[in-house]
Amino acid sequence: MLINELAIVEKIKAPIKEDLIRFDKVFRDAMRSRIPLLDKVTRYIVKSKGKQMRPMFVMLSAQIAGGINESTYRAATLIELLHTATLVHDDVVDDSNERRGFFSINALWKNKIAVLVGDYLLSQGMLLALNNNDFELLKIVSQAVKEMSEGELLQIEKARRLDVEESVYFEIIHKKTASLIASCCAVGAASAGADAKMIERMHTFGTHVGVAFQIKDDIFDFEDSRIIGKPTGIDIKERKMTLPLIYLLNHSTNAEKRTIINTVKNDHDNPHKVKLLVEKVRKSGGIEYATQKMKDYIQKAQDQLDGLPDSSSLESLKMLVDYSINRKK
Repeated sequence: MLINELAIVEKIKAPIKEDLIRFDKVFRDAMRSRIPLLDKVTRYIVKSKGKQMRPMFVMLSAQIAGGINESTYRAATLIELLHTATLVHDDVVDDSNERRGFFSINALWKNKIAVLVGDYLLSQGMLLALNNNDFELLKIVSQAVKEMSEGELLQIEKARRLDVEESVYFEIIHKKTASLIASCCAVGAASAGADAKMIERMHTFGTHVGVAFQIKDDIFDFEDSRIIGKPTGIDIKERKMTLPLIYLLNHSTNAEKRTIINTVKNDHDNPHKVKLLVEKVRKSGGIEYATQKMKDYIQKAQDQLDGLPDSSSLESLKMLVDYSINRKK
């Protein structure tokens, strides 16, 4: 992370700094096991955790909705346990050897252990909620995991046929990405004892942020690799139909569409053809179109926060939204 980005994240965390430390302890305790191999793997997972964006959404939402309490720490831990389980399983499905610059669990310990570790994390999350009667929290997060699975399967189905219309694309990212951030904000509010209207309001807010977040990821795939520090065209190589690419398809002739689809379907491993397709997307106006859609969803998210009392937590939540769409990678 760049120095200025680190400073921004620290500023966002300021109102909940002590709460994040408390959450980290609850999370680490929930990951522990008496089985040496399992404990070794979970300690590796803890070491490779990211920027704590999901716990930040949980904590800030709770603070805004009534205040952080012990239930909030469990809510953030539940989110992290179930989400980490899905990532471990995803790496097995995708045969991926890397996650956030670290070796994936399946790369180090093979698929069988990775699947079992994912199962363990899922069960730990459910037990944490059930043992503390956090039924509302478990219901919200379980719904998100269900939708994430549906989104992944829908994306896999469409990758085979490459018949993704814009409406289907938004259905996929609502389920695959937005549902998780929505559940972060909803469980945060629920943990603080908010009423159903406030919980739904925060869920809607998180949904809009999640959609914008995924569109930003789509845009990254077509930006200059020297600027963002990662290769371009990865989504094309993985046969994913993203918003800038869908825009290009919608503004191409039938002959051009056949060439584009053939590249994604049959020539996605050809660096030269992938590069040509990336250039076509850049020239089509697809990035500008996706950027405007992202901004529209951010505005929808901000509208959900209108009328809430001013506070340092509300300001941090707005900053977290800005950071999530202005990040460099």
